[in-house]
Amino acid sequence: MKLFRLYQLFALGATMLLFPACDGILDGIYNQPRTTTGYGFNPNGDGTGTLFIDATDYAQWTYINLHTEEIDSTRITGTDGTEVPMGENASLPAEWDFAIHRYDVKTNGGAVLETEATSLDAVLLMSSIPTGNYVSDTETQITIDMSGMMEGNILYATSSYNAELAKWLDVDTSTMPPIYTLSNKVYILRMADGTYAALRLTAFRNEQNTSGHLTIEYAYPL
Repeated sequence: MKLFRLYQLFALGATMLLFPACDGILDGIYNQPRTTTGYGFNPNGDGTGTLFIDATDYAQWTYINLHTEEIDSTRITGTDGTEVPMGENASLPAEWDFAIHRYDVKTNGGAVLETEATSLDAVLLMSSIPTGNYVSDTETQITIDMSGMMEGNILYATSSYNAELAKWLDVDTSTMPPIYTLSNKVYILRMADGTYAALRLTAFRNEQNTSGHLTIEYAYPL
């Protein structure tokens, strides 16, 4: 871990002691709808930051490159998972670290470990990268068209999928409306180049309480 982050964390802790205690002031803060209007990377300047992702479109993948702090998107055009570029891009994303489709996630040749940590600070203070059973992607079916749901017609596509990272949000569809439960845990993403990132999903709704708007805390590199 980077030593200067330790100093920053200690300084933050000392600053917080200057404020009077207030019961419940931080209760549920990470489960509240986000209040920032801009999407994309919001870096803190120290290797940590927050990602705001609009994942409301069932036919879209959003690709995140932590190395360059860039985001790209593609449109899913077939049940075989075929994708086409969106916007001004002439080709599909070649360099990316993980991608989001609604609440589905995949990695670019990476693997993921769920930790028991519930804050990035806890991970950054660790003396080494967490070890354990890092889980690679597998193949699954993702929903790409819900327009015919009332008639029982839902369209699916084949895609790679990381079941470990997807644990950050449990979606129980046995009831209507579905029940969403955040794990609040930190996930370690080991990328294909051997570098590591810490990720934590903190919200899945916007300020209008619309689901599919993700707020993700990140730290890279560890």
